[in-house]
Amino acid sequence: MNNKIIGIVLIIVGVALAMWGYNIYDSAGSQLSRTLSGDTPINAWLGMVGGVISVLIGITRLK
Repeated sequence: MNNKIIGIVLIIVGVALAMWGYNIYDSAGSQLSRTLSGDTPINAWLGMVGGVISVLIGITRLK
């Protein structure tokens, strides 16, 4: 039972983290920065990749 609760929490936190990373990636300041320099903010990558990893770990905890 405890692993299922941890898994559900990890999935919820992972989805929120991925959405936060995508919001940073899609923001106006980030788009301007990508246009001028071609670089994506590291916060966007950390949020999206960290969110996906958290969701995957959460799914494995549910099994």
